[in-house]
Amino acid sequence: DEDMVITVTNSGYVKRSPLALYRAQNRGGKGRTGMATKEDDFVEHLYVASAHSYVLVFTESGRVHWLKVHQIPEFGPAARGKAIVNLLELSSEEKVATTVAVRDFPEDRHLVFATERGLIKKTALSAYGNPRVGGIIGINVEEGDRLLSVRVTAGDQDILLATAQGKSVRFPEEEVRGMGRATRGVRGIALRKGDRVVAMEVLEAEGTLLTVSEKGYGKRTVLEEYRRQGRGGLGIINLKVSDKTGEVIGVRQVQDEDGAMLITQDGKIIRIGVDGVSIIGRSTQGVKVMDLDEGDRLVALAKIVERQEEDAPEEASEDEGGPEASDSSDETVN
Repeated sequence: DEDMVITVTNSGYVKRSPLALYRAQNRGGKGRTGMATKEDDFVEHLYVASAHSYVLVFTESGRVHWLKVHQIPEFGPAARGKAIVNLLELSSEEKVATTVAVRDFPEDRHLVFATERGLIKKTALSAYGNPRVGGIIGINVEEGDRLLSVRVTAGDQDILLATAQGKSVRFPEEEVRGMGRATRGVRGIALRKGDRVVAMEVLEAEGTLLTVSEKGYGKRTVLEEYRRQGRGGLGIINLKVSDKTGEVIGVRQVQDEDGAMLITQDGKIIRIGVDGVSIIGRSTQGVKVMDLDEGDRLVALAKIVERQEEDAPEEASEDEGGPEASDSSDETVN
């Protein structure tokens, strides 16, 4: 049940490659070539999942489709992959927003959805356990908005939303009542003009928050600096965004032993240990975590859980906010 790196490009190409092909590098390295991109295409989504997991494929318009990881064609790191439309029955206007890897659909787990305009919704995972050709409605998305992130939760965790302009809000999951599939959700964070949500994280009790910006800056911050606030507020500073840092592109809760994979618009990938990223305060710009070529920028961040052989490698890792070694989820990113 080997761990696979799954990548999806902006124009909808997908592939899987063994995680072992990506070597660890020191912070600030240049990275290896992860994919041969066309000028108008780049890697937009990356996650890690076991070969026998289910992949729930969510589109920006809110529909969900099913795919087995082993059904995704395997290619080397430099290959572009195969068009996802050839693996799923997607309509011409559907674009993949995010993916969630699950082993089964237990009654005590939920899916939490976040949209770019700051809406959030919670629905029982079991509501998505009956695959149908052509997919089903996962969430109603309003015109002008798009689905951004979906996570598996245990029902009693804290949720953190982070924005491109460096704001964040943390609130208890209980503030989001359960809803049916065909609903749009409630306000998760109030956005200032021009801002948008770029990440949602379902928090564990331990760990730090890793934040990365498009110009290669990153930092870790202790969770205690992110106090609980009411759902729907403007939030507090997560990273001090400037012309030097560029906008925030990814936020993940990490443990010291975890790794991280960073992907650029030009298709380069670098894998680092998060223990090499400085722990500093919320209202800071961070440190350089990746040297970028001129004109390139970071577009995605994925967390890699570095497991030991004795840590039940058949069971899924912590990923979508669920407990460590949950039976229902594997590591994902959006």
